Amino acid sequence: MLLKTLAVAALTILILPPGVCQGQSPPSQAHQDSTFSLDQAIDYALANYPAVRAALEHVSAARAGVRLARTSYLPRADTLWQANRATRNNIFGLYFPNPVISPISGPVLASTSNRSVWGSAAGLLFSWEAFDFGYRHATVNAAKAGQSRASAESGVTRFDVAVAATNAFMTLLAAQERVRASHADVDRRQVFARSVHVLVNNNLRPGAEASRADAELARARTDLARAEEAEQVSRAAFADTLGLAGIEINISPGPLLRSPAATALPAATITSHPVAAAERARVEEARARERVVQRSYYPRLNFQSTVYGRGSGANPDGSITAGANGLGLERANWAAGLTVSFPALDIFSVRARKEIEASNERAEVARYDQAIQDLTAQLREARAALEGARRVAENTPVELRAARDSETQARARYRSGLATVVQVAEAQGLLVQAEADDALAQLAVWNNLASVAAAQGDLRPFIQLLRSAPSGGH
Repeated sequence: MLLKTLAVAALTILILPPGVCQGQSPPSQAHQDSTFSLDQAIDYALANYPAVRAALEHVSAARAGVRLARTSYLPRADTLWQANRATRNNIFGLYFPNPVISPISGPVLASTSNRSVWGSAAGLLFSWEAFDFGYRHATVNAAKAGQSRASAESGVTRFDVAVAATNAFMTLLAAQERVRASHADVDRRQVFARSVHVLVNNNLRPGAEASRADAELARARTDLARAEEAEQVSRAAFADTLGLAGIEINISPGPLLRSPAATALPAATITSHPVAAAERARVEEARARERVVQRSYYPRLNFQSTVYGRGSGANPDGSITAGANGLGLERANWAAGLTVSFPALDIFSVRARKEIEASNERAEVARYDQAIQDLTAQLREARAALEGARRVAENTPVELRAARDSETQARARYRSGLATVVQVAEAQGLLVQAEADDALAQLAVWNNLASVAAAQGDLRPFIQLLRSAPSGGH
């Protein structure tokens, strides 16, 4: 199967220099000449496909999350000012803190009144957590682990887009080669059908042979129509992978229709594969979250200081000051101290959270082990497929030469009356198949080279090989 190994490689990562800067806006127009080589298609997709831009924004959000976590080291300074008009009826007693009932300070008066007075308050509260037993440090590390995980997942997205562009490019190129072979087949059958009709019209051949030649020509035209349909579908899919859906684009085969000069790529270790790196990042993030939970069951020590002032139009003897008295801050206070808080009964929820995070960590370790297994198998499969494609590519030129000789001889024998129209049709069928096999065999070698490079976790050697190879077609 021509594109088998690229489907396998769809779970691996491409490492290429970033093709898009942070915050880049969507492309407003297509490639200047709307014609792409394979390396240009990969670069363009990485720079413009919306999923890549979204992944980069996720990385930016994670980076901002680290800065947010670091702000927990900073002190707080809260300010307040208020003015109110209210009654001043007070009563002895206790009530639990709540957001509904407003507290009143001052003595309890002998009588109540519906008369209201002005009141005001303003203040500043400074608070700083001096010591936290490593909780904030663990929180920052967890945010950093999240940033590393987001960066690794961005690499996965970049790879998915690059593989999709490569897959779509080679699918379109294969479809174009099928169209080219089908066109050649139609042209040959048209020439042959005309010669058969000449012989039939001169009563040198039976009329059934003209009908058979016409049937073979019609079938070839049907195959051509199907090939052209597949080409248009492939072209639309390729445009979509570049973020240019709805735009008519073309491709330049470059050296992909010629056998590569070398089929060996630099070896790489599976543990350095970007997919493995992404899984390791998820493991580290799970461990960081577990450390945050472990550091959450400790006392919290806060240094606090405050300065504030209050004003009121009510007097201690129950009398009320007229006018705007109370809007000024007649009394001021300050305070400084240390507050220690400890959620003693949170031990049960902390234990449960520890168990959750420990299970999540074990699950991520298992996924990492599975990724190593999958990557090892994919690399072996890709190398085996490359070796098979190389042997096929060595044999298809022999097949093509033999098919061309056979078709030429069959037509010559038919003109001499030594062969039937069926034998010529069979020879032409073998020729069109051999032409397609030969073109696609060379493409399959490049295809499997890309699969090996992707399975190793780095497509740069493949791109370098592609760029250094001489261009040329058939």
